[in-house]
Amino acid sequence: MYGPLAGLIGIWSGNKGVNLVAVPDQKGGFTLLIAPYSETLTVTAISSPTPNRGLKTIAELPTLMYSLSIYNSIDNSLMHVENGFWEVLDPKQNDGFNIVRLATIPHGDSLAALGTSLVTPGGPVIDTSFSALPTGGLPPIFGYTENYDGSDIPGYNPKFPNQYLADYLNEQQKQGLTITETTTLPVRTVNSGGIVNIPSIVKNTNTPSFEATFWIETVKDEKTGKSFQQLQYTQNTVIEFPVKGTPKGKTIEWPHVNVNTLVKQ
Repeated sequence: MYGPLAGLIGIWSGNKGVNLVAVPDQKGGFTLLIAPYSETLTVTAISSPTPNRGLKTIAELPTLMYSLSIYNSIDNSLMHVENGFWEVLDPKQNDGFNIVRLATIPHGDSLAALGTSLVTPGGPVIDTSFSALPTGGLPPIFGYTENYDGSDIPGYNPKFPNQYLADYLNEQQKQGLTITETTTLPVRTVNSGGIVNIPSIVKNTNTPSFEATFWIETVKDEKTGKSFQQLQYTQNTVIEFPVKGTPKGKTIEWPHVNVNTLVKQ
């Protein structure tokens, strides 16, 4: 019933997460924060589909409910909590998209991100060229590009955070672990979805868009012949900051990027 989302059901945990976000330093500039984290993600199936009643038909949406908590690996402080749903959609009724992620975040944000799932043999296709550098057509200010020159997390490049996921898979392959099948779940708010923010966020640090890709991977140990389920993801929340000293309405767009690798318990 849950189609491409069925593999999400369960409890996942992982301590390979990295959070990258830029925040105002209250002095007219920005500070780049990079922190390692551990995560627990719980996904449960709702036994009955969610009925969406139309004029002529009732759409029955298979629904999964999720909750996650993220803790800073350095001091074990709580970094993030989130609740939401994954649902299977009828692409004929939803602009060609067959999955949606609905999320609510305590900062004052809620989102709907849609996409099209894909099941393929072998490992995932990870875009390692994705850049986490800020954009907006502004000249270098506050030395923000220099802040991306390195991090204290071994193997993590702030400019290209997805490489961290690809390198993890390369290390697994050296250990005799092979991915035999991957379910790819890419979702974006620009795909007929959107984000709603409370007024203070819109005025200070508006969040106009969000995108994420989840890879549910079946990993086989070539030495033992046994397999296990692994979940990798990358997600990017674009945050717009108004910049002091620039024309009114001009903003700089900072990627807020999370990457992690989890294992089903």
